[in-house]
Amino acid sequence: MSAPLFGAVAREYANFRPGYPPELFAWLARISPSRGMVWDAGCGSGQASVALAEHFSQVHATDVSPEQIAAARPHARVRYSVGPEIVAGLADASVDLITVAQALHWFDVEKFYAEAHRVGRPGAVLAIWTYPRPRFADPALDAGFEDFYANVVGPHWPAERRHVDANYATLPRPAPDRFAPLEAPAFGLTLEWNLPQVLGYVSSWSATARYKNANGADPVPLLGASLGPAWGEPALRKPLRMPLGLMAYSRALVRDTRTRR
Repeated sequence: MSAPLFGAVAREYANFRPGYPPELFAWLARISPSRGMVWDAGCGSGQASVALAEHFSQVHATDVSPEQIAAARPHARVRYSVGPEIVAGLADASVDLITVAQALHWFDVEKFYAEAHRVGRPGAVLAIWTYPRPRFADPALDAGFEDFYANVVGPHWPAERRHVDANYATLPRPAPDRFAPLEAPAFGLTLEWNLPQVLGYVSSWSATARYKNANGADPVPLLGASLGPAWGEPALRKPLRMPLGLMAYSRALVRDTRTRR
C-alpha cells in the first residue's frame, strides 16, 4: 500500500501536484446517469475530489494515507475519510460515478473492481486516469528532466511505477460483463511552470522520498542545478504537457446478484 510513501510527502503533494482539465470533469458529469454521489478512490489530497464537487451533489473521497486526508482541501460537498480502495464505506448501488486519479497502480485492482461494481448503480461510470512525467517543450529542459527521472531517482521508484510508465496498459481491466468500455476523448494538462514549481512537484514523488531515506540527502537540488543553465531566471514560466491516459467504463445495467469466485 502507498500510505507510508505518500504520508511522508503529503504537504508537497497537496501544494504541488497539478489538478486536472476542467473539461474532463464536465465530460464525466455529462455521461454519468445522475449527478448525485461520486466515490473518488485513492483521492490523495483531493485534487480530483474538489473538481468533481463542482458537478456532483456529494463526493465520498477516500485514501489509505491519514496524512494525505489531513492535507486535503476542504469543500462543502466533499466528505473525506481514511480507508482502503477495497472498502468504500457506501451502500450497494448508491454511486453514479467512481473515479481513480493517478492511483490505480497502488490498488489491489481486482478487489477494487469488485467494490466499484457493488457500490455503482446500473449505468454508473467508472473512470480511471493517469499521467506520465511532464514533457517540456524545450529539448534541453526535457533531457535534463528525463535524466533526473530515470537515472537519479529512477532506481528508487517503487515497482508499481512501471504501470504509470506503461500508461496503465499493464494493469488488469474490469470484467466486460460488469463494466463495458466507453470511448473517451483525449484530455491533457498544458501547463506553464516556473522552476520552483517544477522542483516542488518533484519533491512530491514517492521516488524522492525513497531517495532521501536511502541516501540521507534531498535529490531535488540536483535537478535545480541541472536545469538551471537552460532555464535562466527561475521565475520564468516554461511550457510543458502531461497527456492523460483515461479509461472509462459503464457499469452493467442489470445488477449481477451471483457470487463471483
